[in-house]
Amino acid sequence: MKVLVVMGSKSDSHIAEKATLVLDEFGVDYDVEVASAHRNPEKVKRLAKKDYDVFIAIAGLSAALPGVIASHTTKPVIGVPVSAKLGGLDALLSIAQLPPGVPAATVGIDNGKNAALLAVEILALKDESLREKLAEYRRRMRA
Repeated sequence: MKVLVVMGSKSDSHIAEKATLVLDEFGVDYDVEVASAHRNPEKVKRLAKKDYDVFIAIAGLSAALPGVIASHTTKPVIGVPVSAKLGGLDALLSIAQLPPGVPAATVGIDNGKNAALLAVEILALKDESLREKLAEYRRRMRA
């Protein structure tokens, strides 16, 4: 099972790092790419069609990246809004208000960590060892 962490701009790498640290902790394989929905639409389309199980799409401003990926796959897409302008509210609303039929999950602004945890939860539906790791993680969080 594999996750693609894709960011719309290299300046979003600090958010991607939050996600990859969690994926590393759980032993989940992932790739990281930079691809803008506006500047590299063909690259985004190619990435969305690759054999990943879950996509984490990190984007600020108009935050089109999660929706564009979702339009090219039926796999889960998790959008992470970035606080580039307007405190990230513009990006949050752009992701959360996708049209019916093209959903993407949305986590909090700059919350790459929760995006990765949600990806792990999705993967754990079919992976007992990940379910066990998640249960232990939650026990540690409560302690």
